[in-house]
Parts: sequence; structure tokens; C-alpha cells
Amino acid sequence: MPWKRTLWILWAANFSVTAGMSLVVPFLPLYIETMGVHRLAAVEHWSGWIFSAQFVTAFIFQPIWGSFADRHGRKPMLLRAGFGMGIVTALMGLVTAPWQLLVLRLLNGVFSGFISMAVSLQASITPNEQTGRALGTLQTGAIAGSLIGPLVGGALADAVGYSSVFYLTGVMLVVASLIVAFFVKEKRTERAARKREGGADWRALRVLLPVFVASVVTQAGMMSIEPIVTIYAKTIYHGRHLAIIAGLVVATSGIANLIGAPTFGRLGDRTGQRRVLIVALIMAAVTYVLQAFATDIPMLLVGRFLLGLFIGGMIPSLNVLVKKLAPKRIQATAFGMNSAALFLGNFIGPLIGSTVAAAYSIRAVFFVTMMILILNAAVLVRNRSLDTAMAEESMD
Repeated sequence: MPWKRTLWILWAANFSVTAGMSLVVPFLPLYIETMGVHRLAAVEHWSGWIFSAQFVTAFIFQPIWGSFADRHGRKPMLLRAGFGMGIVTALMGLVTAPWQLLVLRLLNGVFSGFISMAVSLQASITPNEQTGRALGTLQTGAIAGSLIGPLVGGALADAVGYSSVFYLTGVMLVVASLIVAFFVKEKRTERAARKREGGADWRALRVLLPVFVASVVTQAGMMSIEPIVTIYAKTIYHGRHLAIIAGLVVATSGIANLIGAPTFGRLGDRTGQRRVLIVALIMAAVTYVLQAFATDIPMLLVGRFLLGLFIGGMIPSLNVLVKKLAPKRIQATAFGMNSAALFLGNFIGPLIGSTVAAAYSIRAVFFVTMMILILNAAVLVRNRSLDTAMAEESMD
């Protein structure tokens, strides 16, 4: 079937993109230190801003690219994202000051959106009864890439230096774009039909407002610790090969995520996506307590593994809700809006984490994050509109 062929092609492309982008995650704070920033508080501040920078411009441009895709096709948007991010990321290996890296991260956000557009493309060609399976499988490509990337990135940083890893990342993004260019097909008749239907009716997306809010809060909670988790690992580990250990700490949650995403995806199909989100948020909050009291790397790894397991139930569930509740004519716009919500969370989360860490301590970040996730779960418990909308959609 054509949708199955496209699924595996996009899986490979998503793997290349996320593996490439996550290569640099473990050592980003360490890379900043090589530019003459040595005070811990300064490194934490720069790490937060640089890590978050691309999410600012991505938040602005994602709905624009989504609307464009509804009118002109998803494939052009995939190529724009892949080639653009590949070139900009390679340039990051040439910077000599933190502000230069900050500017390039902002520019990278303009081109971003490869994963969300891949999800939108797959959702648009997959039969409704196969949506959960297809989007869950596609998600594992991104998860596998985020798992492999930090491990390889940490090892490469030790072996060839930080700048070379940025060059390699750029190459991997270009390769992903070439995969899409040569092997993914999108029917011209479908693009023409979407173009004739005109622009997006933004009022039709109001039913998805709870999903967008949940995406912001969920992602902010998850990302608050990510920019400084390598610094946290450094405070409890004093052995050799710090970059490799940092990569392992980041990758451990990816291992569990690879298990949790398909498991919670199937559970959501049977019991409802809202229920899965509530359980996953509460249990993820509990794992932050374990990480906050970690006194060695093994204890931290256990906490990271459990966190990744429950994170696996969040983003795929939100994507399925977007697919099922958005009108088909503006589905790419809806995915663009949800992607913008995730990017907004990506921006807010690291800033919260780095600010709390600089003002109080890194351990305090875990408790703040725990409260954010519990608050989101409480809102979803009280908000039953998603279940009602899903029931109405199933009767149509």
C-alpha cells in the first residue's frame, strides 16, 4: 500500500533528522565553555538561551508553514526544513562566540518543522482506522534517532571535537532531505484540491485549543531540565569520559521512550487519549522526585528511564488527537499549530530550568517541573471536552 511505503521512507528520514540534531545535545554546555564562558551561572544562562533560541522563531513560523502546506503540499515543506537546517547547523561549527551560536539557533528555527510536517504528511494519506498504528510507528523513528544521537555525539565529541559534530549533523539533515526528494510522492491532484479550497478557517481549530495548551505545558515541563542535565550529571560524576556519560544520561530516556510510545499509543486507542495523557503526566512528575534525590549516575539513569517511559504516552497521543479532530482541509495547519505549541513549550521550559537553577539550584528545577506536570494533569482531569469531541467525531 502507498501509505505503508511512505511510512517507512519517512521513518528513515525522521531517524536521520533526530539523530543528527541530537548529536550536539550532550555537549552544548561544554561547547559554550570552549568560547571563554567559565562561570557555572553564566554557562547555565547561555545554555538556556541558546538551547531555546530556535524555538522562538519556530513558534512564529510553524503555523505559516502549515498553512502553506495545506495549499501547496507537505513535501516542499519537508525539503525546506531539511536543507535549511542542514546548512545552518553546519555553520554552527564555525562560531567563536556564544552570541554567534545564538543567532544561528534563531535562524535554524525559521527552517525547522521537519518532524511535524512528516507527521502531517503521513496522517493525510493513512486510513483513519490505521492512524494510531502509523503515527506511533513513525514516532519510533524520531525516538530511535534521539536515542542513537546523544550516544554517538558524546563519543564523537571526545574523538574529533565539537565543531566536527556540527558538520556531521548538517550532512545527516541533507541526507534526510534527499531521501524525501527522491522517494516520497505526493499526488498533485490532492495539492490542487487543497489550493482551491482556500486558506485556513481558524475558527474550525477551536476544538483543538485544549490540545495546544496541553502541548505547551507538557513540553515545557519535559524540557525544563534538558539543557542543564549534563551539568547536573557533572555535579554527581567526577570520573573520566564526561561527554560519553552525558550522552548516556540523555539517551536513557530515549531508550524508555522507544518502549513507551507504541505501548501507550495502543492503550490510548482502547481507553482514550485524554486518560493516557493524565496518567503519563502524573507518573512522569513522580520520576522527577527520584532524579532530584539522585546521588550517583545509576540512580539518575533509573529516573531518566522511568521518565522516558511515561513521556512516550504524551506526544503521540496529542498527535492522534490533532489528526482525528482537525478538519481534513486544514490538517497541516492544525499540525503546524500544534508544532508551534510544542516549540513554545520548548522555549519556555529551558528558560524556566536555567533561571531556577541559576537562582536556587539544579535540584530545585526537578521540583518546579514536577509541579508543572501535575498542574497540567489537573487541568485535563477537569476538561472533558476532548472526550466529547472525539465521540462526536466518531459518529460523523
